[in-house]
Amino acid sequence: MPAKKRPDADRLPISQRIDSRMENPRRRQMNPTEWEIIGELFMNCSCEVVCPCGISLGQHPPTYGYCQTWFAMQIDEGHFEGENLAGINVALLIDIPGRMAEGNWKVAAYIDEIASGKAYNGLLQILSGAAGGNTGVFNFLVSEILGAEREKVIIEKDGRRRKITVGRKIQGEIEMIPGKDPETPVSMENTQYWMGPTIYPAVGLRSKVRDYGRVWDFEGKSGDIIPVHWTGPGRK
Repeated sequence: MPAKKRPDADRLPISQRIDSRMENPRRRQMNPTEWEIIGELFMNCSCEVVCPCGISLGQHPPTYGYCQTWFAMQIDEGHFEGENLAGINVALLIDIPGRMAEGNWKVAAYIDEIASGKAYNGLLQILSGAAGGNTGVFNFLVSEILGAEREKVIIEKDGRRRKITVGRKIQGEIEMIPGKDPETPVSMENTQYWMGPTIYPAVGLRSKVRDYGRVWDFEGKSGDIIPVHWTGPGRK
């Protein structure tokens, strides 16, 4: 009789996760390759509305001097070295001790369980910065990888609302801020933010993180929704 898979079989010990899944930045080598991601990213952080970090390109200090956040991304189209990434959801836990641009980020990654082995490893290369391109900046900003694992990552969209569920580890919901025309949300256009030039500010509705020793609650705090089109340096 085949052995039953443990519920936490993809949750490796931290040292093993760092070594075999998402390399430690101090040992990581850039390996620029061909990849592309088109989709939507949304996040909720510890800053008051509106978070100054993105629009200032990380130069402005966060509201309380540090930034704790979860980050979710739904990939509508994409590939990594020919492997299809469409339909895969991704989440990150990010702990930043000061200004975003000063680095020393601590990060954990959650990749949707539907991802193939090549897609999973490719996304870790992209999110670690090792694959270069838009996310190459992570190679310099991230100082510690807390872990990387497969999880059921559920993303829901309902009008101006966005919701992310990663078991009990990340449970977040945010809503875009309505503009003068209540049917049109407030937006910031033509920014230089590397994640995407258009930012829709949002507010956390119900938002909790419970993992890697972090216990965060971002209800009422700042959020962003950003259409993304990221590419690697090898894209033709």
